[in-house]
Amino acid sequence: VQLVDSGGGLVQPGGSLTLSCAASGFTFSTYRMRWFRQAPGKERELVASISSGGEITHYADSVEGRFTISRDDAKKTLYLQMNSLKPEDTAVYYCNTYYVGPPFQAYWGQGTQVTVSS
Repeated sequence: VQLVDSGGGLVQPGGSLTLSCAASGFTFSTYRMRWFRQAPGKERELVASISSGGEITHYADSVEGRFTISRDDAKKTLYLQMNSLKPEDTAVYYCNTYYVGPPFQAYWGQGTQVTVSS
């Protein structure tokens, strides 16, 4: 299993970014996918999730209405469209999936830095 995160960068408050996660080594279309983030000095938190097939999505309250998670199963790629970015969105963003097993196994991308600052 390999997850490669990309698309981060420096953006001004109110701006937009789209993150991508390229997946390989597993049957991407059958797995629930998630985006997490971790800000300096804080715990990693779940930002958004999407079901296999893409019909069901969930968002953290802090990003609801501003972020959109989506997937392209043909391209084996997960996306996170981020709009109306705020300084508090600054964090390293990680793509994630998991296998319930047993044993349970979690897989992570390497992370991509998002910095929101003027």
